[in-house]
Amino acid sequence: MTIEIINPDETIFSGEADIVQLPGKDGSFEILNNHAPLISVLKEGKIKVVDKNKNTQFFEIQGGVIEVLRNNILILAG
Repeated sequence: MTIEIINPDETIFSGEADIVQLPGKDGSFEILNNHAPLISVLKEGKIKVVDKNKNTQFFEIQGGVIEVLRNNILILAG
């Protein structure tokens, strides 16, 4: 699945991922391939992205919104 993390100034990350873990407003949650469509509010915390080679990256955010649709993840981060 593809993921794009952007803030008002720049694109923080753009690429492919197998697993994405997020700090949701009501608790952390995880997105896997073929996830159901979703829109959710994110709180301050870290986004964890695991790619196909099992490499892990973390991105600190101050909050934001996520949209998941047809294996495309768009995160508008603050």
